[in-house]
Amino acid sequence: MKASHHRGMARTSLLVLGLAVLLAAIGLTLSLRKTPSPATPRTESGAGAPRPEHIVVVTIDTLRADRVGAYGYRSGRTPVLDGLARGGVRFERAYAPTPITLPSHASLLTGLYPPGHGSRHNGMRVEAGVSTLAELLKAAGFVTGAFVAAFPLDRRFGLDQGFDTYSDTMPRGPDGRLRNERAGRAVVDEAMAWLGQQGTRRVFLWVHLFEPHAPYEGDDHAAVGARAQPVAERYDAEVARADVEVGRLIEALGPRRPSTTVVVASDHGEAFGEHGEAGHSVFVYDTTLRVPLVLSGAGVSRAGHVVAGEVSLLDVLPTVTDLLGLPTPDVDGRSFSAALRGEPVPRRELYAESFAPLLDFGWSALRSIRRDGVKYVAAPKPELYDLSADPAEVRNIVTVRSDQARDLQARADAYSSPELPASSAQQQTTPEAQRRLQALGYVGAGRVASQAGSRPDPKDLRELAARIAQVTSGELSGDALRAALESIVRDDPANGQAHLRLGFVLVEAGQCPSAERHFRAAMTTGIPSADPSIGLAGCLFARGDLAEAAEASRVLDGADAIEPGNPVVKANQGVVAMAQGRNDSAIASLESAVAGAPDFLEARFNLARAYARAGRRDDAVREARELLSRLPPASPQRAEVERLLGVLTRAS
Repeated sequence: MKASHHRGMARTSLLVLGLAVLLAAIGLTLSLRKTPSPATPRTESGAGAPRPEHIVVVTIDTLRADRVGAYGYRSGRTPVLDGLARGGVRFERAYAPTPITLPSHASLLTGLYPPGHGSRHNGMRVEAGVSTLAELLKAAGFVTGAFVAAFPLDRRFGLDQGFDTYSDTMPRGPDGRLRNERAGRAVVDEAMAWLGQQGTRRVFLWVHLFEPHAPYEGDDHAAVGARAQPVAERYDAEVARADVEVGRLIEALGPRRPSTTVVVASDHGEAFGEHGEAGHSVFVYDTTLRVPLVLSGAGVSRAGHVVAGEVSLLDVLPTVTDLLGLPTPDVDGRSFSAALRGEPVPRRELYAESFAPLLDFGWSALRSIRRDGVKYVAAPKPELYDLSADPAEVRNIVTVRSDQARDLQARADAYSSPELPASSAQQQTTPEAQRRLQALGYVGAGRVASQAGSRPDPKDLRELAARIAQVTSGELSGDALRAALESIVRDDPANGQAHLRLGFVLVEAGQCPSAERHFRAAMTTGIPSADPSIGLAGCLFARGDLAEAAEASRVLDGADAIEPGNPVVKANQGVVAMAQGRNDSAIASLESAVAGAPDFLEARFNLARAYARAGRRDDAVREARELLSRLPPASPQRAEVERLLGVLTRAS
């Protein structure tokens, strides 16, 4: 599993175990619905293809189509996906409706564009009343299970509708906080165990793998930013790990496999500098909209067939219901089941959007229309590309074909305004959810700063966006990370996340006085996290002055109000109270920290010290021994704990 400290900033202590200060830093309308023809009941889903008994959908987060062997990648490390394509149908031109995890998955599971299901960005819940594929299949008698690998798909955002089992619990770190992702192997292990419990029941299973989402680990699981492998190779290594897990899942189907339709797709792609973008979510170029899509198994009668026509992730729901002979609801997607029998896909118009520029940075949202071989990007400075002659979207011909551009602008406006409707704009995520999304590199600034009609075009700020993406991806470290953060806060002084991250970089460099300014700046931007307060309190307390300790205590009280019960806040409150001679308060805070995070070893060490200062030697000895039992044998902190235990036992 990827180390948690790769997400933005590491939660680290300013001082090592046994010293006074404990600190932790953060990781960082209306839908145009088309009514398909009603499905005609059949005993088969196509000529020679039996109707499926089971449906398995696998989504591989952030997987580019052109990094899969079946799509022509000569260095591809995807034997399982390639085998599924050889035995099934591969869609050469499949597209996501948005380059963002939650709304893209919501479209796949509802058949609706984002304006139709209401989730326009990570953290924005799918609207109540929208039907999901799981609900449709559950009503048809299927047992339904979902197993997801990352927080953006947490049940609180509405994708659990219709699932009998929705496994989204992430592991906890030593500080007691839930991590924001888990390894694909753990996800597949759970899914396999669930499959084994279903007996002969009809199964609908969705499995989500977070590999190869940034930060990318190498073949040896080297730390992010390690120079042992280039970024592209580390990305490919993560793709390979996802491919292995797909293979394990397919094998676990056992005797169900011949009667199972397997759908494998990605939610969006990933940019490695194309159009000046790093990562995904800001722009709507095909670098991040084109996705792999493969169907294999029951319902597929043309093994090895490649579909050249354009399809969307929205089409998965109506295709599945069509294959099963179920009524298809009023959705934006269209069934491509005929393509599984070798028939061509009709030409159509496809819409896509990204509201990340608006919601993260206060820039203009981007919308696109793909039709008749061209693609239009609705932006303050519009773009038009002839995809047949310019598939890389590098030659903007909007001034050459102005009439066509005006027509496509009207089509984009018919799907969605560039502004969010009031119901969406007012939707609020909790501070905890925003903090966890930010730690994964999403919701970069969490603000809509400029006024409608005057928002900047993201193209004009792509260099700034790329710097922010590099920071949040975890690909920068050391001097390069510091330089990037300093340039971001200079060019975007209201970016609280950049101020926060820079503050902790300066702390690690031993420059607490300089860090304080950035922690205070982060606090003024309203970041929904206790971390700026934790950082500021640590720097204040490190001065060793009682007056500064008192201010540190007040700052930590504010942090506790933002994140009640946060073990890191409680541990720091305990350390400050102990220094002020308030042993009872120190013990209460440290006990709370340990109760919330039993493996928070620094908190447990200081709890033993607080017990000793209060004359509670038996309690102190108990905590010291418990700490020794939890420390690894080779831990350098063992000697210090043993010294403390020796003093306590001699005194008793």
